[in-house]
Amino acid sequence: MATTVTHRRPATRRARRPAPGPPGLVPALTQLAIWAGAAAVLALWWRHTASVVGAAGWLTGAGRITGLLAGYACAVLLLLMARVPLLDRHVGSDRLARWHAMGGRYTVSLALAHTLLIIWGYALTSHTGVVDQTTTLVLHYPDLLKGTAGFLLLLATGVLSARAVRRRVSYETWHLLHLATYLAVFLVFGHQLSNGADFVGDRPAQLAWYALYGGVAALLLWFRFAVPVRRALRHRLRVLEVRPEAPGVVSVYVTGDRLEELRAEPGQFFRWRFLAPGLWRAANPYSLSAAAHPSYLRITVKAAGDHSAALARLAPGTRVLAEGPYGAFTARRRRAPKVLLLGGGVGITPLRALFETLPGDVTLIYRARRPEDLALRAELDHLAAVRRAVVHYVVDEPAVYSSPLTPDALRRLVPDLAEREVYLCGPPGMTEAAKRALRGAGVPRHRVHHESFAF
Repeated sequence: MATTVTHRRPATRRARRPAPGPPGLVPALTQLAIWAGAAAVLALWWRHTASVVGAAGWLTGAGRITGLLAGYACAVLLLLMARVPLLDRHVGSDRLARWHAMGGRYTVSLALAHTLLIIWGYALTSHTGVVDQTTTLVLHYPDLLKGTAGFLLLLATGVLSARAVRRRVSYETWHLLHLATYLAVFLVFGHQLSNGADFVGDRPAQLAWYALYGGVAALLLWFRFAVPVRRALRHRLRVLEVRPEAPGVVSVYVTGDRLEELRAEPGQFFRWRFLAPGLWRAANPYSLSAAAHPSYLRITVKAAGDHSAALARLAPGTRVLAEGPYGAFTARRRRAPKVLLLGGGVGITPLRALFETLPGDVTLIYRARRPEDLALRAELDHLAAVRRAVVHYVVDEPAVYSSPLTPDALRRLVPDLAEREVYLCGPPGMTEAAKRALRGAGVPRHRVHHESFAF
């Protein structure tokens, strides 16, 4: 077997330049709104602070600021993962997840700083020890016992979400533990209003805080609970067939009612919950591996854990709950007339759907460890022949056929690489190396689109 197989495009008329998609204003406006909210929180502290005097005043003031910012950040974190369609389609689930992860680290740090600074500042003010002051705050201040429990739960969730720990737990366990964030925010909310010097006696500030948290709660309840339940009752999804594709890789076909109403686009994904023993507790994200059909949806999954491995044993007729479609890894991001699809391993799944549907000049590079790991190869060959496209297969083993992921190697495969829009999907190590190679080959950062589901 050759490492690189190419279906050459015969001379044809030049494809028309695709109409540009919507401008990327939503991500910028979202960030602007988040920072504007943080500025408003700081203005609230400024309005209630006449002066700061002495070490105790400085410590207490810093504790108030970090506490306000931590409370505001909690609401932002929940909003980012509320699966609001406007944000999901225009910002992208992967970018929202990265913002959420980064914001989570800031939130835990702010909450920890708030706790230590307030205890220290109050201890200096009352001329007591830190331990005595901690006991007084927790046991005698309104809602602080619940607040302490919420803080400890938030801290534990942050530790479990750290990258070093995250790699050691399954997605299902991480997802279940991450739900504790809701409980943590609920427990700490009360003490913000009952003890916060910037809220006590300031009715407009209290109403604004209630509106912030109430609005986020409404979005969470609607988009994460009400909409999925409504869709489950309307579409009645169930497993149609499970088909082997490669060693450890299967395609799951899901049928249901009125599937066209889901308006799923190539490149998007759903969070799938299969109502079978051992699978129903977690909803895992899997991309569509083919354009949505009026009669079925298809995902292609590699056995990388207990959940994905168990999908090979699904029985036809198994009921399915699906949340989505989600993601901005679609044709809407396209701006250039030429496109490169660069995939690795099971990351080929959203690219296969895009390869089927993207118009114009499209080239596909599919990297895998061994020839037998090239899932969906027959379909890709057929699509390449039908649309007169170019597809390159690159395998690492045997070593004589390996090709490094470098700027020069990519340019050899795609000489006009710098002119192309790039859609990238694969394992984390491969995608990071690909990003570096693409930048080295002259592809601007804004023309490289990457969506990761390693949440």
